Amino acid sequence: MSDRYKGYREPTLSKLKEQGVQVWSDVEMETSRGAFKGIILPRSETADARHIVLKLHNGYNVGLAVDTVEKIVEVGRKEAHYKIPEKEFPSDPTKPNVKLLGTGGTIASRLDYRTGAVIPAFSPGELYGSVPELADYCNLSTEKLYGVFSENMGPEQYIRTAKAIGEEIKKGVRGVMIGHGTDTMHHTAAILSFMIQDSPVPIVMVGSQRSSDRPSSDAALNLIHAVKTAAESDIAEVMVCMFGPTSDQYGLLHRGTRVRKMHSSYRSTFRTVGDIPLAMVNREKITPLRSDYRRRRNDRNVKINTAFEEKVSIVYYYPNMRPDIIEALIDNGYRGIVIAGTGLGHVNKPLYPALKRANEKGIAVYMTVQTLWGYVQMYVYETGREMMQLGVIPAANMLPEAAYVKLGWALGQTDDLKKVEEIMLTPIAGEITEREPYNGYLIYQGGIPEVEDFLRTIKR
Repeated sequence: MSDRYKGYREPTLSKLKEQGVQVWSDVEMETSRGAFKGIILPRSETADARHIVLKLHNGYNVGLAVDTVEKIVEVGRKEAHYKIPEKEFPSDPTKPNVKLLGTGGTIASRLDYRTGAVIPAFSPGELYGSVPELADYCNLSTEKLYGVFSENMGPEQYIRTAKAIGEEIKKGVRGVMIGHGTDTMHHTAAILSFMIQDSPVPIVMVGSQRSSDRPSSDAALNLIHAVKTAAESDIAEVMVCMFGPTSDQYGLLHRGTRVRKMHSSYRSTFRTVGDIPLAMVNREKITPLRSDYRRRRNDRNVKINTAFEEKVSIVYYYPNMRPDIIEALIDNGYRGIVIAGTGLGHVNKPLYPALKRANEKGIAVYMTVQTLWGYVQMYVYETGREMMQLGVIPAANMLPEAAYVKLGWALGQTDDLKKVEEIMLTPIAGEITEREPYNGYLIYQGGIPEVEDFLRTIKR
């Protein structure tokens, strides 16, 4: 398809040709829903075929249904320029060296205000051109490991990322950042917490919920906070550095095994579950919220253990679930199953024969809870006790995603299920905690008068 109509298909394509406009036309459009002014943007190959997308003059994008369009008048044309003007990243021998490893997604980008095009930035010069504040904290170098959407991350990428981090630590960097899409960032943070142990430096995962062409983008601030953390923090763990409150006041540093994406689009989507975050970070300072973290060291010693068994699955239980799902995993050679059970960790009795068969086949089966908050307590009710007799092992308060990657990692170490159990139930990177914070769960429920009153006092 011609770049003049990039991404557009019928019936929208005919409408653009009929009106004498194309991609990058600056237009005035009359529709049955009102008048709009903006630049026609290209569309992706997977976008629907019934909308024309405009970059409005206020910076937002809008999709207009083709069957509402009455008239389009081209008033100008603004071709996109897809190269960011690079500025040499300043080198300062008094500042620490930080490495950014890219896995995919847009860490930062520059908006071409003439056209509305969003241009990804990754090289040090491009990042400096997009977010010049980075030079206040460090000397930055970058390496793109690969470029995939985060839903396509898997063991191959986990292993390569862990090894690359280990190499950078041995080279002497002050801290490592990993640019990552947000959808599965918590999976990667958890597995890196097991594959990389006793790190002497911060390992900071960062991304953005909203792209840089949006006025409400969190990209630049997240990147600034991550750079500051990698360069200056004394927390030597795998962390997720993302937006804190809805305002732009600070970011939060979440432990890699206790963090989870909790909202599909909210900037403050990442929450520490069953615990409290490691620290708060803003442009000026890093404020620890707890003291039980691994601290930065001056040596270059780090343990990289990337053994991983891919034949592990998460099964989310639902009422009336049939055993054929478990049976299919058994028949397809899976070696581990993590169940997200109801309540304290329950499934229905029709699954019992399949669970018994899994145990007889030497498949490791662990129970987590769908509630996310709270512990698996399989001794309380008859259902739980019966499942333990069938070989199902309670996984304390591990998050389902953390239990999934840890089980894959544990099975990569040994075939002995007793040793696997010992690994699974021994805290390695904070994935199991002795207790939950007394107010951690309650504070996040909005709409309650006393909570709203408390939040108003904080905002003052």
